Amino acid sequence: MRFKDQTVWVRADGSGRPVVDGSGRAEMKYRESDEKSYRPAAANLIAIDGAGAPRDLGPDSGGARQSAARRAAAAKSPLRVPGSIEVWTDGACSGNPGPMGIGVVVIDGDRREEIGEYLGVGTNNIAELTAIERGLERVMAVAKDARQRRIRVYSDSGYAIGLLEKGWKAKANQELVARLRKQVAAVPNLEFVKVPGHAGVPENERCDQLARDAILTRDD
Repeated sequence: MRFKDQTVWVRADGSGRPVVDGSGRAEMKYRESDEKSYRPAAANLIAIDGAGAPRDLGPDSGGARQSAARRAAAAKSPLRVPGSIEVWTDGACSGNPGPMGIGVVVIDGDRREEIGEYLGVGTNNIAELTAIERGLERVMAVAKDARQRRIRVYSDSGYAIGLLEKGWKAKANQELVARLRKQVAAVPNLEFVKVPGHAGVPENERCDQLARDAILTRDD
C-alpha cells in the first residue's frame, strides 16, 4: 500500500484488507525489516494497484501470497531497451524523517557500477531524489557520449518522477528539485521508467539493498 506517496508494509487479513484496531488504525512499517511500526488511520492508506493488496507484515497471510505473485510477475517484465544506458535508483529512510541511504546501479552494456551512500538524516523523498541525482552525475562523468545516448532512469518513486517528468509543483525540497530539473534538462534523450518497489524487479531490489546497507553501516 501507499501512505503519503510512500510504499509501506501493512498488516492484512486473509482477504488482503488492513487489520485495524478499535479506533480504525492499522499497523504499518516503512520497511518490512524495521523494528518500529506506526499506526495510521486505515482511510489514509491507498492500494498500490488493481489487486489492492497491502504488503503484509505477516509471513502466512493472503496479502503476502498476493505480493509474491506480483513480485514474480514484475520480475519477468520486459523493462530494458538494448543500447540504452540504464540508471537504476532507490532511496531508503529508516523512519521518516530518519537516517537516509541511496542505492544506484548504472549499466552500460557489459559495464556495471554500483553506488551505496549514507546521506544523513532526512526524508524518503529526499533520498529518492538524491539517488537520481547521483546516478545522472555518474553517467555524465564516465560516459563521454552520454548526451548522444538514450538514458533510462528507473525509479519506484512516483513523487520523484512526477516532479521531474510530469511538471508537478515542488512544495518541499525546492533547491534539490531545481538542481535536478536543470540536470535532467541537460540530457536530451533521457526518460523515466516507473517500476514497482519491493516487487522482485532485480535491479530495483539491488538498489534498495545498497541503500539499506548504507544506512546500516553508516559511521555516526
